[in-house]
Amino acid sequence: MSFDVMKTFQEVGFKLKELIIKEQHNCTATGYWKTNSVKYNFLLIAHECLFVFRK
Repeated sequence: MSFDVMKTFQEVGFKLKELIIKEQHNCTATGYWKTNSVKYNFLLIAHECLFVFRK
C-alpha cells in the first residue's frame, strides 16, 4: 500500500528524493494482538516507509 501512495505522489509531479525504511524494534505483541491478527486477518507492523519528496 505504501508504494501505491508513492506512485500517486509521483503522478502529480513530486520527485522521490529518498526512501527511508524504519524497522520496528522491541515490538512485543501481546497475546491479545497476536490472536486478533490471526482472527481478523491483519498483519502486525514490522516496518514503516518514509518517503521524502521534492517538487
